[in-house]
Amino acid sequence: MHKPSSLDLQILTLPDNPGVYQYYDKDGKILYVGKAKNLKKRVSSYFNKIHDTAKTNVLVKKIVTIKHIVVPTETDALLLENNLIKTLQPRYNVLLRDDKSYPWICIKKEPFSRIFSTRRMVKDGSEYFGPYTSFKTVHTILDLIKELYPLRTCNFDLSPSNIDSGKFKVCLEYHIGNCKGPCEGLESLEDYQRQVDAIREILKGNFKESMKDFKRLMIQYAKDLRFEEAQKIKEKIEILENYQSRSTIVNPKITNIDVFSIVSDESSAYVNFLQISHGSIIRSHTLEMKKKLEETDEELLELAIIELRERFQLLSKEIIVPFEIDLGENIKTTVPQLGDKKQILELSIRNAKFYRIEQLKQLQIVDPDRHTNRIMAQMQKDLRLPVEPRHIECFDNSNIQGTNPVAACVVFKDGKPSKKDYRHFNVKTVEGPDDFASMTEIVYRRYKRLLDENEPLPQLIIIDGGKGQLSAALKSIDALELRGKIAIIGIAKRLEELFYPGDSIPLYLDKKSETLKVIQQLRNEAHRFGITFHRDKRSKAALNSSVEGIPGIGEKTMLTLIQHFKSVKRLKLATEKEISDVIGVSKAKKIVDFYKTN
Repeated sequence: MHKPSSLDLQILTLPDNPGVYQYYDKDGKILYVGKAKNLKKRVSSYFNKIHDTAKTNVLVKKIVTIKHIVVPTETDALLLENNLIKTLQPRYNVLLRDDKSYPWICIKKEPFSRIFSTRRMVKDGSEYFGPYTSFKTVHTILDLIKELYPLRTCNFDLSPSNIDSGKFKVCLEYHIGNCKGPCEGLESLEDYQRQVDAIREILKGNFKESMKDFKRLMIQYAKDLRFEEAQKIKEKIEILENYQSRSTIVNPKITNIDVFSIVSDESSAYVNFLQISHGSIIRSHTLEMKKKLEETDEELLELAIIELRERFQLLSKEIIVPFEIDLGENIKTTVPQLGDKKQILELSIRNAKFYRIEQLKQLQIVDPDRHTNRIMAQMQKDLRLPVEPRHIECFDNSNIQGTNPVAACVVFKDGKPSKKDYRHFNVKTVEGPDDFASMTEIVYRRYKRLLDENEPLPQLIIIDGGKGQLSAALKSIDALELRGKIAIIGIAKRLEELFYPGDSIPLYLDKKSETLKVIQQLRNEAHRFGITFHRDKRSKAALNSSVEGIPGIGEKTMLTLIQHFKSVKRLKLATEKEISDVIGVSKAKKIVDFYKTN
């Protein structure tokens, strides 16, 4: 097997999430920035075919490193791509010479505010919402606002003195009912501003109230048989439902700030950093730090911030961090609890998490042993075991409606299923459905046999079921004098509760831990293995009870027939010809004769 190159590894471990990817050449120079709904699919598509244009083929040959930033939605990916192309100006991107910026919706700061779309932001205290990646959305929202709320479109200065002196006259908009004539004092300022407040809510994405009004209007139109108008409103409702009120990626309220977050495990910490300039994210970088001693996240983050600020020459006076840290007098640190800054911090944490997962996946591909050793060490620590659980066995009882009690034992070696070691058991000594007694019997039989045959014993036994099942299994462990030689734990239905012998309080595992993942996999395997055996056994029993006693017809023939006709009832109703097509003439005759006489 050829060793995957570093580029192959980077592609193999990309996430299936929306985001922006950046290609770098061997000198670390940026070649290209692109966006994707699914990073893995999009980036792979560059490398698994010959492209139509020579330019793209040349680009692909030069790529050495792929970096990416994961974002919540496709819209965010579009905005982030736009920021990065402008900031980094990669060689292979079409240069955005016109410096195209996405449109915003502005609520102007003035009496009787106007509301309009713009590409320029003027700092005069007006409010801006957006940016919007689609003009269609902007136009729909503005049309919608116009229909819902009659607002002025003129740009008169409607100061109280101008209105009182009768300086302006109403225009056509007033006569056709699109404006209520505030210029002649026909609408009061507070009534007008009430409408502006409602519009502000819509732009923020809180349009429950407007939706209700719309739906009411739509139903009213439909009742009056004005179906075209009702349909128009329905389309508007759909656009509103898909409307995203704002983006995390571009936010005019946050300027020139750096965001740092940290995700750590036993051996390493991953620090992600986002640089925000003029309200837009223009850089993301994740740093991996190997832990030497038991450093805390606080210590590691402080070190990383100093290192990153120096490396990227960051001069911002404010930084956003997940917890309080001390970086001296000159830097203000903010730990956001909610709002826009909190969202950006979450975006950073998300990128650190993805980076960690990719590094671990790469390790798993390149050096599977190291990966296994890490998981084993982690499991020993999490489960408080004296040794690493290299060999684990998990037991599960399956007796459905109390028939055919069976049990399964699955075996994992080095954290992976070892299917050749799996065993099925028919419960022999227990009459009727008694799970506890079955467990005692099975555990006894399994380890009696391993001891008799001098086979290696597991380091850990997992019993599926809570305290009761655990104590049932312990009886056998004690009877075989294995107590203390093998660790044994019970897992409850809720999975993250682990029971230990002689301890009434369960140990809780972190839901995200890899130890829990391995235990979950063991449990699922035991269920699957136990249930398939149980089903086979049950269907055999059912088959035997219904088909026994046809002279000259064996079990194999009968199975063939049942598989073909699906049930004994349909077999009885079949003609001799239909049966002989499946098993031949002489056997078919025997069956038909048997059903005739009986």
